Amino acid sequence: MADGEPQDAAPRTSRAGRDLPMAIVVGLGLFGYVVATLTWWPVGFIVLLVVLTSLGAVELHHALKRVGMTSVVVPVVIGNIFIIGGSYAAAVFQPVTRMPWHVVLLGTIGGTVLLALIWRMFGGAEGYARDSAASVFIIGYVPLLASFVGLILAQEHGVAKVVAVLLCITGSDTGGYAAGATLGRHPMAPRISPKKTWEGMAGSVVLASVVGILMVVFVMKQPWWFGLLLAVVVVITGTAGDLIESLIKRDVGIKDMSSFLPGHGGVMDRLDSTLVAAPAAWLLFTLAGVSW
Repeated sequence: MADGEPQDAAPRTSRAGRDLPMAIVVGLGLFGYVVATLTWWPVGFIVLLVVLTSLGAVELHHALKRVGMTSVVVPVVIGNIFIIGGSYAAAVFQPVTRMPWHVVLLGTIGGTVLLALIWRMFGGAEGYARDSAASVFIIGYVPLLASFVGLILAQEHGVAKVVAVLLCITGSDTGGYAAGATLGRHPMAPRISPKKTWEGMAGSVVLASVVGILMVVFVMKQPWWFGLLLAVVVVITGTAGDLIESLIKRDVGIKDMSSFLPGHGGVMDRLDSTLVAAPAAWLLFTLAGVSW
């Protein structure tokens, strides 16, 4: 090509091989939607949660097929909508309906499992136990765990609590990446995720603790130690969630769950920490009797 002749611009990618501009656009779009809905329309946040977890269930369905486990994804996705949406609605309207939210949660989970088992019956006996196990695994991993995000949101001053959890997760990811990239020397779980180090874990705890304490003291007007406790719980469980998903991907032999989120990989790659941290955070809020 002659000098001065225009060249086609190659897409800019990160070291991980992702489309960096697209990753920024998608990330900012999701961030803006989350901020807007949590501020003015919490139901819209639940809608996003249902959409993302439904996509996550589809991702797991395709991932498990790689090892011969074929879930019945249609009833699982239908159940995902009712488990998350139903438990959130039941918790919000419990003072009016007198219907305990946990009855709705257990009912929708049980109904989804039953529907999945019956749906798979028509596929014959071969592989029935294996495929049914795949369906039940996805139901327990995605909608059940994700429902606790909605249950936190449905609590008194739930928006502040959800924001605190999400910011602690963000602080954990950012602190872990920064410390791991600059100081990381000692692998934490080399057989699961070789890049995770104890130095990175320390960075996660430090930054998440700063975020948690600031949120609790200045936004929630609660003792600083609760912010520290929340951060530590979120870091430990969020890291466990990341490692759990890494184990699944290693087992089935993939790097990303999918390309549903351009520039970010799979939806489950973004939800893994939140899914496991949410039940622990909900339990902490509930046991502490925190009512802000």
